[in-house]
Amino acid sequence: FKSVNFMRGRSIQNSFVFLDECQNLTASQIKTIVTRMGEGSKLICSGNLAQIDANFLTSVTSGLTYIVEQFKDFDGSANVYLKGVQRSRLARFAEEHL
Repeated sequence: FKSVNFMRGRSIQNSFVFLDECQNLTASQIKTIVTRMGEGSKLICSGNLAQIDANFLTSVTSGLTYIVEQFKDFDGSANVYLKGVQRSRLARFAEEHL
């Protein structure tokens, strides 16, 4: 695990990187991480735009939205949208009612 703050200057070679909670990252932070990916590396970005915790971000300005939009025509990237809550009945109820 690495903090985004310590990514500058690194080159991540031959690695599988799972970047979770991307909805709370800015476009600049996403760029910092993606530009560190070296040869043989794969990057997965996940998040839920309905769960943005940062007061300065919206579903439009989130880094997750940014990377999906910027990479939509890049051969070698793909997007998967999951519908519904898979965690539990309780989590599904909370998502729908809170």
